[in-house]
Amino acid sequence: MHNVIQLLPDSIANQIAAGEVVQRPASVVKELLENSVDAKAKSIQVIIREAGRNLIQIVDDGLGMTETDARMSFERHATSKIRTSDDLFRIRTMGFRGEALASIAAVAQVEMRTRRADDELGTLIRIEGSDIKAQESISCLPGTNLLIKNLFFNVPARRNFLKSNSVEMRHILDEFQRVALANPEVAFSLFHNDQEIYNLPAGKLSRRIVDMFGKNYREQLNFCEEKTPYVTVHGYIGKPESAKKARNEQFFFVNNRYIKHNYLHHAVVGAYEGTLPEGSHPFYVLFIEIDPSHIDINIHPTKTEIKFDDERSVYAIMMAAVRKAVGLYNLSPSLDFDSDVNFLSGARPGSAPAGPASKTPDSGSLPKPITPSWATDKAASRPASSPATERPSLRNESLDRAAGSSFDMPRSSASTRSSVNNWQALYEGVAGADTPARTESTPEPTGDWLGPAQTPPPLAEQPVTLSSRANQLQVPVETDESAVPVGVEGDNIMQLQNRYLLAPVKSGMVLIDQRRAYERILYDQFHSALTKRSGSSQQLLFPKTVTLSPVDCQLALDLRDDLMSLGFEFDELGQNTLVIRGVPALTTGENEEELFANLLAQIRVDTGRLKLDRVESMARSLARRSSQRHVSRLSVTERKALIDQLFASTNPSYTPTGEPVTVVLTLDKIAGLFR
Repeated sequence: MHNVIQLLPDSIANQIAAGEVVQRPASVVKELLENSVDAKAKSIQVIIREAGRNLIQIVDDGLGMTETDARMSFERHATSKIRTSDDLFRIRTMGFRGEALASIAAVAQVEMRTRRADDELGTLIRIEGSDIKAQESISCLPGTNLLIKNLFFNVPARRNFLKSNSVEMRHILDEFQRVALANPEVAFSLFHNDQEIYNLPAGKLSRRIVDMFGKNYREQLNFCEEKTPYVTVHGYIGKPESAKKARNEQFFFVNNRYIKHNYLHHAVVGAYEGTLPEGSHPFYVLFIEIDPSHIDINIHPTKTEIKFDDERSVYAIMMAAVRKAVGLYNLSPSLDFDSDVNFLSGARPGSAPAGPASKTPDSGSLPKPITPSWATDKAASRPASSPATERPSLRNESLDRAAGSSFDMPRSSASTRSSVNNWQALYEGVAGADTPARTESTPEPTGDWLGPAQTPPPLAEQPVTLSSRANQLQVPVETDESAVPVGVEGDNIMQLQNRYLLAPVKSGMVLIDQRRAYERILYDQFHSALTKRSGSSQQLLFPKTVTLSPVDCQLALDLRDDLMSLGFEFDELGQNTLVIRGVPALTTGENEEELFANLLAQIRVDTGRLKLDRVESMARSLARRSSQRHVSRLSVTERKALIDQLFASTNPSYTPTGEPVTVVLTLDKIAGLFR
C-alpha cells in the first residue's frame, strides 16, 4: 500500500497562509503599515494604483534591514520579536507572527529596497510567487521601500472575487485611518492614482483627528482620561449633538492596536445615557493601556478581536472614564437653579423683568407664565382672533400640504381610492361587537384623549402648573356622553405622544407606529424612483457645500448616477468637497449637508452588514434617514392621508428591515388587560 501523506511544497503552504492573512488589498496595506511603524519610522508614504490591484507601495524612513534580515523576512514564521513562548504574552508591537511578507510574496510580485542608516549600500530583493528572482546590493535611501505589484496574479480565482475599485479603496482607507489614528506622532500620506487623498503631519492626537475627519470636529472633541493600576483609558469623545445615525466613527485601541469590541462600545454608549438621540452613535477615539499578560490577542486571524482576563473591570473603568468626561465638559443636560422653571424668563420673583415683552397688564413686572401642555392643546380650538391662541405650528411643512403632497392617494381611478379607504376590512372577522355609528350630535374627532376641548379661562387667570404625565391623566368628573368622540372606523384616528396612531376597527383597534409607517411609504417611493430613474429634485436657492471624509467622498462619486436618480444634484468642488444643488423633493425641510453625509454613512453600514444590492441599500438608507423627522403632531386630514398611503404600499405591516408597523389589539386582548 502506497503512502498518501506528504509535506506540502513551500509555495503551496505560503498560498494557504496567504488566504488567511491576505484577504484583499487592504490586508496588504495594514500589514505593511504596521511593519513600518514597528521599524520606528517617522514618515510613511502609501501609493496605491487601481485600488491596490496593480500597485501597493509603502515607503518609510525607519531602521531598515541588513542583507541577511531582508532575505529572512520573507521566510515563514520568521520574526525578531519572539524567542520563547513567554514572549507571546509580552508583545506590545504590531506584526510578529512572521507570515505577512511570506504570504504577500506568495500571491504577488514583490520588490523590496532597504538600507540601514549606518550602511553604505542597501539591499534589493525581487520575489514572484515565493520564487526569488534577484538579490543584490544597491544604493538607496535609509529605510524600506516595498512595492507589491499585480496582487493575486497567480491565483485568478482570488482576484475575481475582489469587489469594485471603489469598494476595495474604501477598505484601504479604513485600514489607513486606523493605523494613522493609533500613531499620531508619525507623518502619513496616501496617494491613489496620483491623487493625494491624505497628507497628515505628525502631531498630537487631537490634530490628527481634525486633519483626518475635518475642521468641524475641532469644536466637538473633549478629552477623556482615567488611570488605574490595572488599566489606563485616554482619548477623545464627541459631543452628543454631533452623534450620527451610522456607527462608523468609533475607534478602540488596546496598546496602540485597533480592535473591535461590542462590549466596550456598550459601556461608552451607556455613559452617554440620556444625552443621545434615539438610534445615534457618538464619535470616540479611545486608547486602552494594559499589561499584555492580561489580554489574549491571538483569538482572531487579523487580531482585531481580543480577550481581557477581567472584562467587567475594563467595562466599569471605560464607562467611568467616559461618564466623567461627559459631566466634566457639561455635555449632559443640567439643571439651572438660578432660574424659575415656571417662567419663560430667567428672572426671579421681585427682580427686574427680562424685557417689555414679558409684561402683561395684570402681572406687573412678573414674567409671562408658561402655558402648560394640556392648556396649549386645548387653546388650539379657540378662535384665531384670540391673541392667546397664536403659537407656531409644530407639524412639518410638507405635512401641512397633505392634500397635495406625495402622501396623497393616487387619483387615477375611483376603484383604487375605494379599495384603499376600505383598509379596515383587513381586520374584520374577529369576535366582537360592531362599533355604533356616529350620530349627528357627535363632534368632529380631535385626537385628544382627554375628551372634548373646553375653552380655558384667560391666560392671566390660569394657575401656573408644571406639565407632567399626571396632569395629562386628569379627566373631567362630569362630561356629556354625547360629546365624547365615538370610535367610528376610518374617521376617529387618534394620535398618541406624536408617535403612534390609533384607529378603531371592527375587531378592536389597530396601533400604528408613525415613524415606521413613513419609512415604509418613503422606501416604496425611493425604490420606485431608483428603479425607474424618475426621482424628482428640489433645486436649492443657495447651493450647500459639504466636506466629507475621503471614504464617503469616494462613495458619493461612485454612486453619482444612483444619487441623481433619487433627486440629488451635486458637483465636485475640490478635495473631498462637494456642492449640493438639489435634493429629493420628498426630503424638503431637511438639513441638506447632514442628510447627504448621513445617507452615505448609512449606505456604508447597510451594504457591509446586509450584503444588499445598491438600489435596495440606498432606498432603505434614505427612507430610514428621512423618516426620523416625521415624529410630529398631525392634523386629522394628515392622519387619514398617512394611513391611506400606508395601506396602499407594498407591505403595510412591516418596514423594509422587517420591523412591525402595525399591531392589532383585538377586543379579547383589551378585555384581558382588565382581568
